[in-house]
Amino acid sequence: MILLVSRTVSRRDLLCDTAIQILAVDGGRGLTHRAIDREAGVPLGTTKNYFPTREAILTACAARMTSLHQAAVQRLRETTPPDVTASDVAELYPALLRRAVADDPTQMLAMVELYLEAVRRPGVRAALSGMVLANAEAAAALQQAAGLPSTVRDTGLLDAYFLGVAISLLALPAETLETVGLDDPYALGIGVFSATAPNTAAVPRRPAESG
Repeated sequence: MILLVSRTVSRRDLLCDTAIQILAVDGGRGLTHRAIDREAGVPLGTTKNYFPTREAILTACAARMTSLHQAAVQRLRETTPPDVTASDVAELYPALLRRAVADDPTQMLAMVELYLEAVRRPGVRAALSGMVLANAEAAAALQQAAGLPSTVRDTGLLDAYFLGVAISLLALPAETLETVGLDDPYALGIGVFSATAPNTAAVPRRPAESG
């Protein structure tokens, strides 16, 4: 799962990015046309002109996050070295988990809200579907480039595992995470990769400096 802090490039994107922030901070109940107008610093009624209904806002948020993820996926493809190894790929996941949970959880929290909304809203479900497929296809291509016989099914499962681990890290107290063995972000990142990659012989061990 590739998370990215966005930069607004248009009024529509500004409204979507603001809505994503509100979802992360206040949840679905806090997402209103007025709240978006206020936080975005635009005249009252602006959001309603772009997105007449609440479902339109949610669908636009999901589409915006999908667009950001697809851009990140494209950058990953363009910057992947030709000699990438399975160990290199495995090391991506602790870094991605740290970014999603510790560095800036905004998009992960917003995504959780959107997943819940998608249960009842077909437009949101369709937009999230595009993001999941793009992530799985890109991850499969990356793992194949590293010599692993991974399929979209493998990486789709990896994405689901990653999401579940990230939600647990965000939602549960430290004492509980320690008791159930979810208190080591590095090991968790490697673990979600190892659980789904067809061949994990090259998965790295913890660096000595990590303790």
